[in-house]
Amino acid sequence: MAWYPGAKKMELQPESDSQPAIRPTQLILHSIVANWTARRTYEFWRDSTNLESHFGIGYGERDIAQYIGTETRADANAGANRRSDGTGAISVETASNSTATDPWNASQVEELIRLGVWAHQRHGIPLRICRTQSDPGFGYHSMFPQWSTSGTACPGPARIKQFREVVFPGIVARATGKTTNEEDPMGITKKDIFDAVWRTDAVPAPATAADRKNNPTWQPQSFLTDIGDKVRSMDARLTAQSAVIDKLVDAVAAGPGADLEALKREIRKAISSIDIHLTTPEA
Repeated sequence: MAWYPGAKKMELQPESDSQPAIRPTQLILHSIVANWTARRTYEFWRDSTNLESHFGIGYGERDIAQYIGTETRADANAGANRRSDGTGAISVETASNSTATDPWNASQVEELIRLGVWAHQRHGIPLRICRTQSDPGFGYHSMFPQWSTSGTACPGPARIKQFREVVFPGIVARATGKTTNEEDPMGITKKDIFDAVWRTDAVPAPATAADRKNNPTWQPQSFLTDIGDKVRSMDARLTAQSAVIDKLVDAVAAGPGADLEALKREIRKAISSIDIHLTTPEA
C-alpha cells in the first residue's frame, strides 16, 4: 500500500488490511457536506458507517489525513472503488458547508493540487479529466452515475467549476513545471486566485435585485460593479441637482425681472449635460 507523505496517517482498521488491493488509475474529489476537520472525518468513517475515503481534507492549512493506503480499495466511489480488472479510484473527501454550495478555500485548493501531483507521480494517473467512468484521470463524484449508487450533485456547482478552472489546471501546471511569471511558488496563478475569490457565483443576491428569484446568487465582482454603478449614478445626479440649484439662485438674485423661459432652458441644458452610464452586473 502507498501512503502520501504530505498527509497525517490515520489508518482505518480493519478496512486497511482486509479490503482488496487496487491499481489506482483515477482520483475522484468529493464534498462531505459537513464542516469537519480531517480527524473528524476519520472518526466518522471509523465509528458511524461502513464507507470510507482514502483522504480527508479540512478547511484549515495543511489539514489533510490519509485513512487507507492508495493501493487498497476505499468505498466512496461505488463502481469506481474497484473494477473487475483490479483498477480503482483514489477518493478525496473535503470539508464543506451543510449544503455543499461553498467553493474550496485557498488551503483546500493547495492540498488538492499537491495531492494530485503526487498521485500522478506515484501512480501514473494521467494528467487529463476522465472521459468515461473507467477512463484513467481526474474527476469529481457527480461526473458519472457509475460513481454513485443513488445519484449525487457532489461536490456542488461551485467546486465543479473550481475543479475545471483552478484545481485540475493547477495540478497539470505543477506536475509539468509549466509555470509563468504570473504564478506563485506553489503554481497557482493570479488569475486562478482572482477567479476563485471574485468569480465564484455563490453570494446571495441583494434582496432588492429585480431578478433575485431567477438569479439567487451573484459573483462578488458583480457586487463591486453594481455598487460602483450606483455610486457614479448618484454622483452624476448630485452634480445635476447642484447645477439646477445654481441656476435657481441666479434667478432669485436677478429679482422679479428674471426671464423664466430662459431660466428653464438653462436648467434643461445643465441636466442634459450630465452623462449617466449604468451597466447590468454580470451576476
